[in-house]
Amino acid sequence: MGERKRKEGGERNEGRKGKKRKEKQAGGARVALCKGQEEPGAEGSHLPLKVATAAAAAKQPPRSILSSFPAGSFAHAPKEKEEGREGELSEDRHPGLVGAQAGAQPRSASPWGGQRAPWGPAGGAAPPVSGPALPPLQTPPSLSPGRKSRLASRPAASPGGPRRVFLHADFCLWIMGTTASTAQQTVTTATFENIHSNGTMDDRNSLSIHSFQTVGLHNNKAKSIITNKVAPVVITYNCKEEFQIHDDLLKAGYTVGRITESTPEHYLVQGKYFMVRDVYSKLDVLNTASSCGAPNFRQAKGGYSVFGMGQPSLDGFKQVLQKLQNEGHKECIMFCVREEPVLFLPLDNDFMSYTPRGKENLHENLHSLQRGVKVENLELSIRKEIHDFAKLSENTYYVYNDIEHFKDEPHSVSIRCEEDIHVTEEVYKRPVFLLPSYRYHRLPLPVEGAPLEAQLDAFLNFLRESPNLLLLQDPSRPPPALLFSCQTGVGRTNLAMVLGTLVLFHRKGGPQKQDHSLPQSSKFLPKDQFQIIQNYIATVPKGQQIVEEVDAAISLCSEMHNMREAIYENKKKLEAIGEDYQTQANTTKEYFLQRTLQSLERYFYLITFNYYLHEQYPLAFALSFSRWMCRHPELYRLQANMNMSELTIKGDQITKGARVLVVDDRFSPDVLSTVREMSVANFRRVPKMSVYGMAQPNSKAIGSVLSYLTDAKRKHSHILWVNLREEVVLEGNEQTYTLREVSNLDQQITVPVTSPEQLEKLESVLKSDLLKSQKWIEVYLEQEKQMKMFKTCLTMQEIFNQHKSTCQGLAYKRIPIPDFCAPREKDFDQLLEATKAALAEDCHTAFVFNCHSGRGRTTTAMVIAVLTLWHFNGIPEMVEDEIVSVPDAKYTKGEFEVVMKIVQILPEGHQMKKEVDIALDTVSETMTPMHYHLREIIICTYRQGKAAKDVKEMQTLNLRSLQYLERYIYLILFNAYLHLEKKDSWQRPFSIWMQEVASKAGVYEILNHLGFTEFEDLEDKPLSQLRYRWQEQSRNSLPFRGEFI
Repeated sequence: MGERKRKEGGERNEGRKGKKRKEKQAGGARVALCKGQEEPGAEGSHLPLKVATAAAAAKQPPRSILSSFPAGSFAHAPKEKEEGREGELSEDRHPGLVGAQAGAQPRSASPWGGQRAPWGPAGGAAPPVSGPALPPLQTPPSLSPGRKSRLASRPAASPGGPRRVFLHADFCLWIMGTTASTAQQTVTTATFENIHSNGTMDDRNSLSIHSFQTVGLHNNKAKSIITNKVAPVVITYNCKEEFQIHDDLLKAGYTVGRITESTPEHYLVQGKYFMVRDVYSKLDVLNTASSCGAPNFRQAKGGYSVFGMGQPSLDGFKQVLQKLQNEGHKECIMFCVREEPVLFLPLDNDFMSYTPRGKENLHENLHSLQRGVKVENLELSIRKEIHDFAKLSENTYYVYNDIEHFKDEPHSVSIRCEEDIHVTEEVYKRPVFLLPSYRYHRLPLPVEGAPLEAQLDAFLNFLRESPNLLLLQDPSRPPPALLFSCQTGVGRTNLAMVLGTLVLFHRKGGPQKQDHSLPQSSKFLPKDQFQIIQNYIATVPKGQQIVEEVDAAISLCSEMHNMREAIYENKKKLEAIGEDYQTQANTTKEYFLQRTLQSLERYFYLITFNYYLHEQYPLAFALSFSRWMCRHPELYRLQANMNMSELTIKGDQITKGARVLVVDDRFSPDVLSTVREMSVANFRRVPKMSVYGMAQPNSKAIGSVLSYLTDAKRKHSHILWVNLREEVVLEGNEQTYTLREVSNLDQQITVPVTSPEQLEKLESVLKSDLLKSQKWIEVYLEQEKQMKMFKTCLTMQEIFNQHKSTCQGLAYKRIPIPDFCAPREKDFDQLLEATKAALAEDCHTAFVFNCHSGRGRTTTAMVIAVLTLWHFNGIPEMVEDEIVSVPDAKYTKGEFEVVMKIVQILPEGHQMKKEVDIALDTVSETMTPMHYHLREIIICTYRQGKAAKDVKEMQTLNLRSLQYLERYIYLILFNAYLHLEKKDSWQRPFSIWMQEVASKAGVYEILNHLGFTEFEDLEDKPLSQLRYRWQEQSRNSLPFRGEFI
């Protein structure tokens, strides 16, 4: 606080006693002067303040003007109508005036005694006063920077008009001529006891009321306040001191609100949140709050020193620690796993937990209120807010204890200093000074879904600080007690308890026999695992053992909640929703689908964490979990395909109209104009190579292409045809169709298969169902929809089997690869193996690729084939790059920062990239009308995403640009693999090479920070990470169909 004092000479005031008041009006400003005040000097001068009062001269305490009138004349007078009230101060006519609600006045009353002054909104202008007019105050040429302060911006005034103010009888007020004053202002004053702000004000009014409230708090002798455009000036009641106030309270844009119309209005935390007590008796299912100190306090079964509980109070937590000590746990590590801010406020001689909640959903905790801000810092910020609010409201703040019935709500809490408010760290960390073997950590975990890699990293770092948890110490020493707490002690606490139990499993050398023999639960759990868990077991070494250990840990910690049961319960609810009332059903299905996926993902990450412990616990966590995950990208691939429901689709989905058949030609335009000659769209060949690409052909078109390749000019005796589609394809009545949703015909429905045989089996089932039904089916043609009954229906495998009778050298492969993005590692393996096998049989084999439109997937496979053939037949000579002078030439050439990082770590990385660029240019040479170049499309799509106005389109293009960038990098990596593994004839598959060689070189860590760093920061961009990017490319927005397996 800036403070300036000026003491007045007593002798100059002695001769100026008197109670006669003058009212002077000058320049539109009304100023009340005491008799004896020195008249202002010349216009524009810097005026000193010389004020004396009768009370000051007589050395008597001030008395209120209210004492001059009968009791009840003001405070209890009835409120009158606003129209025609004399003497009412209008904010419109006097914008500098600020009122305070101190009770209504009778019509005849005047704060100066006797009748109300006849001027005001109803009484006209103020009467002239004798004496020289006050000169306007001028602004000095310069202001000291130290005297400047920002004024708070406040909302508009409340409709009730200005609030009345009462002036103490022995006080007087001057408009100060400080160096910051720029204009005369009319000001009213009041005792700070009478000011309560429960409305909204404009800028100037906000300053006045906040200034006065601040003064009342900082100096209880301050009775008058003067505003100017920099900072308020305060004068104490003895007229001996003058202050300028610079306080943070003046800078905050505070907001007020109420939960219901019947509850009072008060300040809101972070501008829009109410403080709600988050623990109540109904939450304490185990009834342990009184006996143990915290709701739902429990220990994992099997004697493991893992404990969980709901949110305790301050005294309750002390009781919990005492209980653990009494039970012989000398060492304890406390983890608060709440990610929302929690503050402890006084209640019933204790400090209870409160958390900010939104008005729309008072039962739901808030998360990520401020992006990038630690929750501990947010709690400190909220504490300061509440303290400031209390200072503005007579040391009280309003909270809510009962949000069910709002009985006697809100409750007022007395807040006189910041020590009356505790943050989480103060409650949990202060015992460290009393218990040296106790430690505390904040470990925010998500309410739903799996923990983040960074959160598991933090957990492991905390464990690394405790030698007794590792094998480095004497295993006979007892491990520390692991204590976890969230709000209710159920979801997040249960997740953390399982994590802690898994760690103790490995400390003991694995779960004990009795751990597996414990009864799981009274509820039935199917023996068959979910498809993703079966795939996990098949992929990971000791997969079955790892899963069983996790199941045992979940069982030991299942007193309040069983995570495996939660998955099956959500699955059951999901599949029980019928197809009726489509809009409502789909919304409900989406909800339970997300719940099922989140609970399954949590289970998946627990298994993955146990896999990590198998490898890293003996090494004392040498690798962090996040780095270890980058060494095991196959786990991210598994996680991306948790929803396998498309494998369960039946033909009745089509016959009953839930899905429709759409002809392929509808969404594969013939850009290259080849249908007339070849009967298939976008047919093309790589120059000087036997590599061909096209859109999806029907049986007739396949015959035409085979005839073309085997004619006298080309004479190909062996042909490898690769179908790259990962969606269902059927031919009916000589046209090829795919399944689509009626509500979204544009979106392909991909099937997350682990092998081509799965997809072909699904096509066979659908074909049989369609032929058996013999119903009229709605199909969508190029321009219209029709009802058709299929007399014939064939799968792609059946069609090619028919053509093999006329083309003996034909080999057909189904290698599904994802659209728009890079092929998976195993897709490269399958393409390379198919190429090697074909070349081993005939070095002049023709390679034919098709997808839906012949664009993205076909072009990618053609480039892979070109690179592979070059390594068999010799790589063409490289020519020097031409100097290009076009916009974005650097990026059109693929020289992005993340690409160059890959190039830098690869042996002869620049050569690897250059060969891929030549292959891309070669393949694209005959595709010019398609305007599709696998490298150049990267920057084009990125620019389109930035220019997009529709949010959904912008998000889609942003994902596409990252996928195209990743696809380009994978082609470079594959070319490097072809070079480095050529000496061994590529015996080691590309997928194994990526895992054993590239991952250790840091390739996946680079891919885990994928983005356009030359244009933007990757922080807060989840799609830059493998986990979210691969998951997003497998996600669709279509309604759930079939079964969740």
